Amino acid sequence: PSLLLMAGITGAVGLCRRLTRRRLRLRPRLCAFLLEMVSTFQVCACTSELCLLGTAEPQPHTALTLTYGFTVLHGWTLPGSTCNPCGTLQPVWAGAAPLALGGLKIAAQFVAAVLARVFMHFVWSLEMAEAHFGAPSQHCSNPMQTTEVQAFCIELLFSVVFQLTVLRVESVNPKYKVHLIAFLITMLVYAGGNLTGAIFNPALAFSLHASCFYDKFLSYSLVYWVAPFLGKFLILYVF
Repeated sequence: PSLLLMAGITGAVGLCRRLTRRRLRLRPRLCAFLLEMVSTFQVCACTSELCLLGTAEPQPHTALTLTYGFTVLHGWTLPGSTCNPCGTLQPVWAGAAPLALGGLKIAAQFVAAVLARVFMHFVWSLEMAEAHFGAPSQHCSNPMQTTEVQAFCIELLFSVVFQLTVLRVESVNPKYKVHLIAFLITMLVYAGGNLTGAIFNPALAFSLHASCFYDKFLSYSLVYWVAPFLGKFLILYVF
């Protein structure tokens, strides 16, 4: 049921992206907003479901295999969308995109994060799959299993490694690049998933752990918002 749910989300988002491009061709800003919103919705919703499947046996092979597989799927089905506020800053910094468009896309990503969280909690309340029984709803699932300083450093390091890799593989053939990025994300999840969740995406972090931001806003905003953005700016400044 979980795999069918994620496949359904992917199919629905693909249909929405096609209709958006076809119907809003003459309204580029609204088209860009909706494309980024539905794409980020797919990433956040599928990742939420994957987190529930992370305890499936055998561990951690099942979780890592699903992480790799769905990262490749996102890369294939969401071309042109970053689904990450840090990634949206790159063309803005390089002067390839106006600041207003970058801000619009980041707003779309956080709107999608909220919508994905609400949608997944509704789906979980239906208890269609065994993994949905007792799924977290309002309480903080506490992804940080280490000190705040260590968590900040881990998310900063992962953001630097990820953003640097994305820059270095820009010229690689897209059909190979998606596998390289998926392999990197899987390795980062394996290395730090048990400590911070290895998210390095502010919008995704908010979608997965919104209630944690309500309870401990300062610490979670530093780890999951400031650290990834700082990592991105370090890469942009150096390279």
